[in-house]
Amino acid sequence: MSSETFQTRGRRLVQDQFAGVAVQAINDTRVHDEIIKLAAQDRAFEIAAEQIDKVREFLTNPQNILGSAITKHGEIAEQVEVGIRNARQALAQENMTATFESVHRTGPLDYLINGVGVQSKFVNGIPNNLHHVLNHLDRYEGFTADGSHYIIPKDTHEAIQALLNGGNIDGLKASTEENIKALAKLIEEQTGKPFSEVVQPSIVNYPDVQVVKAPTTLDNEQRNLADKNEKLKDEIVDAHKPSLQGAAQAGLVGGAVGGALSLATGLYAKYRAGKNVFKGDFSAADWQELGLDTAKGAAGGAVAAGSIYLMTNYASMAAPFASAVVSGVKGLSSLAADYRNGHISFDEFVDLGMIVCAESAIVSVFTLVGQTWIPIPVLGAVIGSLAGKMVAEFCTEQKDKITQRLRDNMASFKATLDCKLLEVLETITDEFDRLNNLTIIAFDSRLNSNLRDRSVDLAMAYGVEADKIIANETALDKFMLA
Repeated sequence: MSSETFQTRGRRLVQDQFAGVAVQAINDTRVHDEIIKLAAQDRAFEIAAEQIDKVREFLTNPQNILGSAITKHGEIAEQVEVGIRNARQALAQENMTATFESVHRTGPLDYLINGVGVQSKFVNGIPNNLHHVLNHLDRYEGFTADGSHYIIPKDTHEAIQALLNGGNIDGLKASTEENIKALAKLIEEQTGKPFSEVVQPSIVNYPDVQVVKAPTTLDNEQRNLADKNEKLKDEIVDAHKPSLQGAAQAGLVGGAVGGALSLATGLYAKYRAGKNVFKGDFSAADWQELGLDTAKGAAGGAVAAGSIYLMTNYASMAAPFASAVVSGVKGLSSLAADYRNGHISFDEFVDLGMIVCAESAIVSVFTLVGQTWIPIPVLGAVIGSLAGKMVAEFCTEQKDKITQRLRDNMASFKATLDCKLLEVLETITDEFDRLNNLTIIAFDSRLNSNLRDRSVDLAMAYGVEADKIIANETALDKFMLA
């Protein structure tokens, strides 16, 4: 006689289906969060590109840029600094901190960063650059008192810092180097602050902001932003992949569900036996029995949920089907133990195995092809066919013998069906296999999201202009409302 009773088998099925539901919720939450974060990252890239476009727009009207033909790069440097700085922050989904708002175009400040004033000094030659800083300090005494500072080309700043740290600047005379040190010291004396605090580096070099070079600088920056965006999206995808931590989380949830279900059914069984826990009818033995059943339920639920998590994420099984498979495996394991211990014969093992897997097959049928009309005469054949396949696949050590036994049983059963019912049976079983795969693919949010990204790549590879590609919801809304 099998050690698994009708009641425990029913509870196992329910428990495994609950575990499947919990795992599906965990999977859906993870995928949904991934889709939201990928969409947010795409939007961040759009905002970043808009910052670069603002600078491009500024460059389209050179006659409106302050200065002569050889000094216009000064105001271009301001626009490039603000635009690129904001673009990088937008891509990182941070607040954009650089702005021209509330700043007079020809005043002592060129722009603000984090609300602090900045004067941009892009002058050819390191000594000349520092002289312009000192001239500004002379003109606006106390300029750095509130934290305002100067920004000079990145390459110029690096050269000065190397010199102040005891190094040399290639191509400069010793006297020029000493002059640069003296100018840096003079800036520190006038402001009472370290040179590195008063004079800070730009994010671009001096040549990058020249009139003829600035468009290329912006193009390069946009490519870098696009590359960085893809890396950030890859990180998001990697962070949302199935993991052992996720399996552990599923196990905890499944354990809680299994324990709670076992406790509830145990309390109800005791109540049916005339013992009310709320009236103090339980003895020490009752509590011990209830605690043991609850512990077993929690352990079984944890194992089931962990297994379902791995099967849904690494074997691409739908959660209900994975739950049915797990339930079938657990039932067959119990039967196998009974068979090895001599509690049941081989024939009983096969027959009971068919029953155990028939329960799983029924769940599978009604969860995957439940909307398909199945003639009553063929219903048993469908369930038996699926159950037979499960038993044969689970019992690999005795596969040939069991498979043959099942084939014989199915052949005998099919011999009782007429041609029309046989045709219906084959159609349903084929549809089950096809629907299982199609359902997994059709409702896999990750696959659909990846398909959208790959379609964009394909369009770009075929030379479709970027502004004609619908790559996100914003572009779709714009297209539909145009």
